[in-house]
Amino acid sequence: MAILRSRGPQATSHEALIRTLYAEHGKALLAYATRLTGDRASAEDVVQETLIRAWRHPEVIANPQGSLRGWLLTVARNIVTDRYRAKAARPNEVAETETVTPVHRDHSEEVVDSVVMMNALNQLKPEHRDVLVEIYYRGRTASEAAGRLGIPEGTVKSRAHHALKALRKLYSPSNPGSALKLRKVGAA
Repeated sequence: MAILRSRGPQATSHEALIRTLYAEHGKALLAYATRLTGDRASAEDVVQETLIRAWRHPEVIANPQGSLRGWLLTVARNIVTDRYRAKAARPNEVAETETVTPVHRDHSEEVVDSVVMMNALNQLKPEHRDVLVEIYYRGRTASEAAGRLGIPEGTVKSRAHHALKALRKLYSPSNPGSALKLRKVGAA
């Protein structure tokens, strides 16, 4: 578009040539492109692209080998063919409907939270970490976790309490090195 703004003698003659082309062949090009595309708006885009290509190749327009209209119609057909092929190469877009659920929100924040949480768990004592893994990650009750770990149920509850307290201390807002604000987790 910067070339159009430069008003040198050559740019003015090219613009006049394109205006003349549009005046003489614009209606025929639009009708042909509309038949090819089946859509008036797409056809107008094809005509515009055809005239831009003609503007980029003034030597073809100044000295046509055959019919100038034939060259323009061929260019328009090639543009439509290129667009059809490009559209066929891309996967079909699926519209949202009641049967097609929209894409869910970005889960990257959850991934970061889980990585930070795994690092936090690694900072705990092994007996505290084991209790939290059994209760919160494996979904076991305190009595089930006690059976799996071979310790009394009261010990499981006590270790869970102290482990959560340690995690909150590590990642509290008052701790400047905190990378994650822990959500309150209910005790099992």
